[in-house]
Amino acid sequence: MKIETYPDAESAAAAAAQAIVGQLRGPGAKRLMVTGGRGPGPVYDRLADADLDWSSVTVALSDDRFTDPSDELSNERLVRQRLLQRHAAAAKLAPLRGKGVSPDEDAAAAEPRIAALAPFDATLLGMGPDGHIASLYAANTDAAQWLDPDCARWVVPVRSAGWSPYVPRLSLTARALFDARLIILLVGGEQKRDVIRQIEADPVFSPPAAALLRQTRSPVRILWSPGDA
Repeated sequence: MKIETYPDAESAAAAAAQAIVGQLRGPGAKRLMVTGGRGPGPVYDRLADADLDWSSVTVALSDDRFTDPSDELSNERLVRQRLLQRHAAAAKLAPLRGKGVSPDEDAAAAEPRIAALAPFDATLLGMGPDGHIASLYAANTDAAQWLDPDCARWVVPVRSAGWSPYVPRLSLTARALFDARLIILLVGGEQKRDVIRQIEADPVFSPPAAALLRQTRSPVRILWSPGDA
């Protein structure tokens, strides 16, 4: 597992944005999967100014909190405020959050939207200090099933989050998360680098990120910087 090292979070964000732009260039419809959290904001700022045919790009979310899209916890809100601006305002968004009264209803409604988009041209993911990706946590009772690239589901409800904030969520499964021309894992800080190194060194150590890094269907670039991401 090659870890690409950058001197700071801004440099890593610039590299991530450049890689994504490269995947989205060219004729035809393009599909981009993005994530939430603190790390990807600078990537989105750069993508918003990228000279692309954004009208041909559909953006999907790897996961989201079961909150109103206007809530500060919402990943959809982050993407709308930081990515879908300026040039990128012409892109289409395929949200996970719908009009359902429960995560189960919204997950079921989002299934056909996500299935129609796969495979993705580029996917941007982060990783938690515990090794979780999207909203798939080792503590989830169905984690092994959801992390199987041949999982029957595309989107699942996560009723009990394994990391703060502890609110119900919606998450794509490995069937969608691991199906891309290029997956970029953007991480920062020594703790997360240690998790990746342990995944490589110890085959028994299997947090959710291990399923991503050990799969062979889609290429993964790991972009690391000393800053927290």
